[in-house]
Amino acid sequence: MNIDADTIAVRASRRGHWLPVREEVLVAFRHKFAQEARKRGPGAPLTPPVQDLANLVNTDPVLRMYFTQAIEQAIAAGYDLGYRNIDELMALINVIMTYAPPFDTTELVGCPLNALLDWPMCMPAGFPLFRSPALNAKLKAVLQYWCDFLSGPDSRYYLIPEPPGWFSPEALSYLRMSEFVCDPTKPYYDFKSWNDFFTRKFKAGARPVDGPTDNTVVVSACEATPYNIQNNVQLTDRFWMKAQPYSLADIFTSSRQALAEQFVGGDVYQAFLSAYNYHRWHAPVAGTIVAAYPLDGTYYSDLEAEGLDPGGPDDSQGYISQVAARAVIVIDTGDQRVGTVACVFVGMAEISSCVIKVSEKQKVQKGDEIGYFQYGGSTHCLIFQRGVIRSWVPKPPFDFNTPPIKLNRQIATAGR
Repeated sequence: MNIDADTIAVRASRRGHWLPVREEVLVAFRHKFAQEARKRGPGAPLTPPVQDLANLVNTDPVLRMYFTQAIEQAIAAGYDLGYRNIDELMALINVIMTYAPPFDTTELVGCPLNALLDWPMCMPAGFPLFRSPALNAKLKAVLQYWCDFLSGPDSRYYLIPEPPGWFSPEALSYLRMSEFVCDPTKPYYDFKSWNDFFTRKFKAGARPVDGPTDNTVVVSACEATPYNIQNNVQLTDRFWMKAQPYSLADIFTSSRQALAEQFVGGDVYQAFLSAYNYHRWHAPVAGTIVAAYPLDGTYYSDLEAEGLDPGGPDDSQGYISQVAARAVIVIDTGDQRVGTVACVFVGMAEISSCVIKVSEKQKVQKGDEIGYFQYGGSTHCLIFQRGVIRSWVPKPPFDFNTPPIKLNRQIATAGR
């Protein structure tokens, strides 16, 4: 099966601008990394987590079978991966460990590892492969190693005023750095690392809170584009189906069933961040934190029912809310009209380091920061109890032209 570039462009939704829509751009990107890997020579040492990943895949016969099949199936389908086997892929992954994305308005490759795994992950063998707990544990270590690089000073080589730097004139027209805490008179705008830049904070007053004293005004927890609204969510549901219904027991995990049961029959609002969005989370309501916990999960698992989802889990956002690495923060408002609100911040591909900044029993005001995605943005769900939401500000259906809702802007009116 050969698929031309036009067909690929149509099918490659790649929401959030983390990956380019045009497949030929990703092909060039993968080949650039392949060229760099070849420069290092055959048998070049791998960083410890990449070597551990390679050891796992090469010594586990089932994983080696699935990985080999996924690569071969993608190549047979007509996709140019830039590598032909597991060893060549590992060499490319190793190059990523010291990569920081440059600025690009239309061809940004914000998720380089996702770009390498783009097609194998949605091949028949890729679906079971990327659900493997052992594989995901090694991928977590690889991503943490890369995140550590992005948190150090050596990652700042594109935090410069010349193209393709993030402070070039064109980049600044997109980023609106005047809204953020920074110092343009200092090198790198005074950011200590790539992650320091990407988790930059708004200046005071840049995003005022709607209805600050009105508990029934629910605001956006992230600067994010609406993806879905679902009513009457169930404790357990078939989340792996095309409609991707939300299954509360799976979102919160079986060990937290009593917590999940509080939201049966309620509503879910889901929205996703783009590469140019603000990347921190804020409280959508005021109240007391009654739960705050991280969950390990998948990183590159797609849903078969969505078919080819080449942007990674972009079209599988409902599904990954129940299986991907994520952070759960639950706020009891103490107001019967609003009840308890759950905030689930979900990692997608590289954007999987969910940092919680609050703890149980802590009181928060609406609009207070409660955590952030380290490196970039992702998707998140706000879950409400039965009968709480009277009306929504964003109205489905949502598509690629739906604009993002600013942080702290009203998304719903509560009041049961």
